[in-house]
Amino acid sequence: MTHRMLVTVDDTTESLCAAAAAARLGVDLNAEVRVLTVIEEDLVGEELERATGPQSLERRRQAATNLLEFVRRRICAEGVEPSRVEVKQALGEPFHLILDEARSWPADMIVMAVSDERRVRSNYVGSVTEQVIEFSTCPVLVVPASPRS
Repeated sequence: MTHRMLVTVDDTTESLCAAAAAARLGVDLNAEVRVLTVIEEDLVGEELERATGPQSLERRRQAATNLLEFVRRRICAEGVEPSRVEVKQALGEPFHLILDEARSWPADMIVMAVSDERRVRSNYVGSVTEQVIEFSTCPVLVVPASPRS
């Protein structure tokens, strides 16, 4: 039985759909839910900081904090007890940090969205999602995006 769910989110609609699905599942299973967002540390971020100054990272951290609070509230609104919901942000490579968090917490399941914006490797599953599926030591629930009108 799943008692601990790690939910990964970013600022996409798909990831918010995955968080909502995790919330419903969390209620049914009376699970602890940890919501993780990763601020990517990559060449684009480094260039952005060089161009705009160190405030760029602080703005991204604040945006991540706001996102996590929004998702936490939505999960609680679905019926998960507030004491069973945690939020966390990390800085670095998303796929590594997601797997590290799932192992160290330890999560019984990872819940994530079906795709990321880059669509590097597939039209259906994003590269981060593919890597997590491939290397995770626990089940990964990949939530499809809601149908578009």
